Amino acid sequence: MLYRLWNKNEDNSSDAAEMSSAGRLKEIINVLRQRELLQGITPVKVRQVLEDLGPTFVKLGQIISMRPDFLPTEYRNELTKLQSDVRPMEFSVVKEIINREYQQNWDQIFSYIDSEAMGSASIAQVHRAVLLDGSRVVVKVQRPGIYDVMAKDISLLKKAVSVVNVVHDSESVVDFESIVDEMWEVAKQEIDFILEADHIEEFAHLNKDDENILCPKVDRQLTTPRILVMECMDGIPLDDADALAEAGVDMERIGKLLGVNYVKQIVEDGFFHADPHPGNIWVKDGKILWLDLGMMGRLSAKDRASFRKAIMALVTGDVYEMKEAILALGVPRGKVDHVQLYDDVAMLMNQYGDLDFEHVKAGELVRQILKVLQGNNISVPHGFSMFGRGMLIMEGVMTRCCPKVNFSEIFGQGLRISLEKDFSWRNQINKAKREGYTLVKKSMQLPEQISDILKMTLSGQTKVNLDMTGSQEPLRQLDAMINKMIMAIISAALLLGSSTICTTQMTPKIMEIPLLGVLGYLAAMVLCSKLLWNIIKADRRKK
Repeated sequence: MLYRLWNKNEDNSSDAAEMSSAGRLKEIINVLRQRELLQGITPVKVRQVLEDLGPTFVKLGQIISMRPDFLPTEYRNELTKLQSDVRPMEFSVVKEIINREYQQNWDQIFSYIDSEAMGSASIAQVHRAVLLDGSRVVVKVQRPGIYDVMAKDISLLKKAVSVVNVVHDSESVVDFESIVDEMWEVAKQEIDFILEADHIEEFAHLNKDDENILCPKVDRQLTTPRILVMECMDGIPLDDADALAEAGVDMERIGKLLGVNYVKQIVEDGFFHADPHPGNIWVKDGKILWLDLGMMGRLSAKDRASFRKAIMALVTGDVYEMKEAILALGVPRGKVDHVQLYDDVAMLMNQYGDLDFEHVKAGELVRQILKVLQGNNISVPHGFSMFGRGMLIMEGVMTRCCPKVNFSEIFGQGLRISLEKDFSWRNQINKAKREGYTLVKKSMQLPEQISDILKMTLSGQTKVNLDMTGSQEPLRQLDAMINKMIMAIISAALLLGSSTICTTQMTPKIMEIPLLGVLGYLAAMVLCSKLLWNIIKADRRKK
């Protein structure tokens, strides 16, 4: 029973829009109780709870399923089954939304709208329609109140994250806040149909030279933030094997076209479909038809260069270069233990052994890199995690729908071509010239710098800064121990001082005890309590 809460509230859109956070929290608690989580948690129960809670939590589950080290493997595998199919809106509700959005009756724009939905998802549903001029179109209508519901859910999740950060160590490997932020960014992409229209046009522009790649054209005049109107393009879903076979489609050719195009989206364009499941990939007249371009990922030129560098380091077995590439992909959230990072990278590369471009499974490699990043307190860029998700989905789709096509080989060939295209002897020579000039210039300054160092040393002005790589954790523990000793000494001093004051006749007094002594006792109690709490917390972390 998918999205029971959402279906229940959707019948009255005003109720959904005006739902208070307290009311939403109560409904969430009711779902948890109905699914009997207190009697035991299983992967299936977790998936069912997320489905019952609605679109926000489905998106959360989909993102978590692609993040390593967040949940055990069996839970992540179960969350990959999360579906977005829900009960369709009543056709009367669809017409009401269209009338309200256009501020006129729907039949003044469309001559016909199919009352049966082509597809119904958590955020919107799609209907075939015909314009007054006879053009066949597809109308994507957003469910009423969806933004308000998801915004309230995000607010509740962020409050829950703040509680988790207080209760648990703030330096936890799992960055709950980044997970919620990533989910909200993905959801906002799918909610804003103007943005989806921009995505479609950008995708069409980037693929205009490839006659084998299609996507629907957008009717900008009729598109609003809540309604998207596109040309109607017929085709066969990539996973409809019977229909494709009946149409005489060469699936090996289609698989190669699909693989080459997806690699181009990532390696060359840096703008790729982040949800390439078979329902979003159709075959039309022997060509690839891309649909549902709401969730698109972006890789900056820097991210693409860092990933290429990581692949090259993997192929050549250069651990140091791989470490530098991984550091360039993320942003440290604190101090990084470079010795530990180097060891993790070396272990990662040992798993692959002798590998060439054509045998690199990019999706799995990205998962491994994400694991290393998160395990070393380095935040994961949003685009890179979406890239990993898209690659894993595409690898699965190709294996299931086009088993004769080796996607890893296609990706490796595309990556090799990209590297060769970027390589230029002229650029390398110019780079060597610049580095040579810099080296000569610094070498000429060396005698003068040595002379200055000697003069400063003889005059006692030399200062030496040591960076003890790999010693951050022992130093942190030593610093914490010294702080505890200082706190204990201050507490003891306050107790002794307050006891001495209590033997005097100092005024003012509280219950015959000098006020200053009372304040000293209170301060000592606070410090002692804090000291005990830190000790208990440290013991728990060791366990």
